Amino acid sequence: GTIEAARVLSKFEFDASVIYVGLSGEEQGLFGGRGLAEYAAEKGWNIIGILNNDMIGNIEGVDGVIDNRTFRIFSEPITGELTERQKISMRFTGGEVDGISRQLARYIERMTSTYMPEMNPLLIYRLDRFGRGGHHRPFNDAGYAGVRIMEAHENYNRQHQDIRVENGIEYGDVIEGVNFDYAKKLTAVNAIALAGIAWAPDTPKEVSIGGAVRPSTRLKWAAPEDDRVVGYKIYWRDTSSPQWQYFRYVGNVTDYTLEGIVIDNYYFGVCSVADDGHESVVVFPRIVLRN
Repeated sequence: GTIEAARVLSKFEFDASVIYVGLSGEEQGLFGGRGLAEYAAEKGWNIIGILNNDMIGNIEGVDGVIDNRTFRIFSEPITGELTERQKISMRFTGGEVDGISRQLARYIERMTSTYMPEMNPLLIYRLDRFGRGGHHRPFNDAGYAGVRIMEAHENYNRQHQDIRVENGIEYGDVIEGVNFDYAKKLTAVNAIALAGIAWAPDTPKEVSIGGAVRPSTRLKWAAPEDDRVVGYKIYWRDTSSPQWQYFRYVGNVTDYTLEGIVIDNYYFGVCSVADDGHESVVVFPRIVLRN
């Protein structure tokens, strides 16, 4: 899948780099991911997002379900991008499920629903499977946005097992357990998301919000240093909704008030829009406007 996605994307020109990396040492302690995350931080890489693909070929779950359309996007609620003051403020202003990794997951879900509506992406509100981990975690620890993309129904008989047949049950990770049509679909999901991110403009900066005791919500931000940006979209959603539900294109401004929309009832975010229509990942406001 990696080679095929790279082959397809190599035919296009992007404003950002798309890098494919094979990482080892996961079971021994996420050594590959930790080493690269440390190197990226040391070199000052501007990483927009990490898409960790681990197990994207199985459709027969140990739970008895066979499903060749559903996949999971794991993302932690808050990555290490918040200051202690912002964490304290979050108790009163909300946003505990709106870290940069969660916004990346929402972006992938939205791109999939737009360009591959036959697929069923599930936003899983966990860093990874219960009590388990993957190579995106060291990047999260370093403050980078990162998610895990994988099959919806795992088969534990095919993981971490010696190849054998025992009591009529086949164990082990063998080629017969790979559904290549499903792997092709998830390869396409990755290609779509990577292309969208690589074509997207830079995100708005210093996004702030206000509107306490008012019949309106005000958002303010700083423009990124990106000549392709021609405007911005404000997204909002019910506080209990996993995905952005509503949006308004507000043009090339950096201060906008949504009249008649009470801040108490929704969460808000802002994204940049390029001259070709591509959108950045949504940025959740972490600064509170006092006037």
